[in-house]
Amino acid sequence: MRPKRLLLFLTGVAVTMSALAASGFIGGYRLNLTPSEPLGLWRIEELQRSVAIGDLVFLCPPMTATFTEAWRRGYLRRGLCAGGFAPLIKAVAALPGQHVDITDHVLIDGRPVPSSAVWGRDGEGRVLLPDSGGVVPPHHLFLHSAYASSYDSRYFGPVPVSGLLGLARPVLTFEP
Repeated sequence: MRPKRLLLFLTGVAVTMSALAASGFIGGYRLNLTPSEPLGLWRIEELQRSVAIGDLVFLCPPMTATFTEAWRRGYLRRGLCAGGFAPLIKAVAALPGQHVDITDHVLIDGRPVPSSAVWGRDGEGRVLLPDSGGVVPPHHLFLHSAYASSYDSRYFGPVPVSGLLGLARPVLTFEP
């Protein structure tokens, strides 16, 4: 009788955890497990206006060879975006029509972006190529994170606004 009760208890726990996960996903809640932004529980808030510089957003990366390689290297996590990627949490640093220069740091319309050093190698010593910069095309965003080792538009360039899920709002987060 005891093994049967244990099995029923474990089944109940599994069903409860699955229900919580499903309701969290449906409610727009996501776990951030990367250090680009504080770790913990975040919520996707629907954007009721045009996206603006400084907005912290959730965005699904496009299915490109660049993002496939980034996933292979471990820069991205698995998730429910197209291609199996998890959404990114990044700040909008430049909008369509703005000019981005990338050298050893990033300049937007001639102004330096704080905490935007560009590295030639990742933490494992692999070559890391910066984006070439230029004018952010229509319907694209240039994303940035102040975290020094962040994989952001410094390396993958502007991303389509079609992947924008909404604003990223911290619910229960902490700095590691």
